[in-house]
Amino acid sequence: MKQFGTIFNFELKYYLKNKVFIGVTVFLVLLIAGVMFFPRVWAFFQSEEEAPTTPADGAVILLKADSAEKAETAAALFSAAFPEYNVQSTEDALDAIQNAVVTGEAECAFVLTSDTSYTYYVNNLSLYDMNTAVADEVLQQLYRMNAMTEAGMTMEEAGEILAVQIESQTESLGVNQAQNYWYTYIMIFALYMVILLYGQMVATNVASEKSSRAMEVLITSARPVSMMFGKVIASCLAGLLQLVAVFGSAFLFFRLNRDFWGDNIIINSIFDMPLSLLLFMLTFFVLGFFLYAFLFGAIGSTASKLEDINTSVMPVTMLFIISFIVVMVSMASGSVDTVLMKACSFIPFTSPMAMFTRIAMSTVPWHEIALSIGILIGSVFGVGVLSAKIYRVGVLLYGTTPKIGAILKAVRNA
Repeated sequence: MKQFGTIFNFELKYYLKNKVFIGVTVFLVLLIAGVMFFPRVWAFFQSEEEAPTTPADGAVILLKADSAEKAETAAALFSAAFPEYNVQSTEDALDAIQNAVVTGEAECAFVLTSDTSYTYYVNNLSLYDMNTAVADEVLQQLYRMNAMTEAGMTMEEAGEILAVQIESQTESLGVNQAQNYWYTYIMIFALYMVILLYGQMVATNVASEKSSRAMEVLITSARPVSMMFGKVIASCLAGLLQLVAVFGSAFLFFRLNRDFWGDNIIINSIFDMPLSLLLFMLTFFVLGFFLYAFLFGAIGSTASKLEDINTSVMPVTMLFIISFIVVMVSMASGSVDTVLMKACSFIPFTSPMAMFTRIAMSTVPWHEIALSIGILIGSVFGVGVLSAKIYRVGVLLYGTTPKIGAILKAVRNA
């Protein structure tokens, strides 16, 4: 235990004093601060002239129809649909209407050519101009009212029928995928980045010790299991500290600027994660990190040179990337309970992402969750012990990168 503590403290200090580690953490915190404070800064610098996104009071909409009766009815409906405008019916010629729009006398104009068609005139068409969508709804309502009056209804009766509002309530008895999607996506992406980053660092550190012959000295003074577990747990703790710093600052910055984000569904859903889901996230994150970090560490011990690391870890990296792609495709499709995802939920190399995704975006029986976590815990200890044995025999493996068969044979004979 003393050997483990010594190695753990040494490796953790290495990560916490690493300039790259500190630089990446500070950069991410500053980036998140910029994102979280952006609405506040935007509101502060926005001038009174730039602030209104709605038309100025008294802005005019010109409306022309082919009959006075239709123009009167349409003007009433358009006035209700565009309360921020001053809707005016006109009988002017088309050239006069166009000139009024170009000179700014009118904000825009609608010229109704029939019961179901019109031409919309505007000087500079904004990217966010939704006036035609509103006009479509108005004319549909007008057409239906005319059809009802022709069938014998009064205009008031037709208006009452069309004005009926449908009320509905949605009550999810299971999981709300739309609400859980974003923080599930962020957790999966964070796990992906941290495992690849810190796994590569573990493999590189082990390979550096071997290439400098420091491993030969260490292996005679400490047990391989203590060395491997000390390195991996230290790297995991460093990764967790970095994530706590990043996501903790994000939560703090969000609380400071919550009023400026308003009812943003995506941002609010990310920071309203249930406690139970947060605990599952940490569980699968830690276990998944341990599993892959042990693999990266074992592979690093078999490499003779630092230049061989990227090639050596490629199979493990590809396995993890395939798992990531399977989960992302399932999330995008909205179906996370496919046969493939269920199978991946019990395979140790894919379960950290697959099972958490199913828990967050579906209803998973408790026995399946317990079985998945149990298999993952057993696999972590099994892979950890195997990695320690590979680390021990890796001291003797110099020269060309050994094949898997040779490594396993050396482990059996050790």
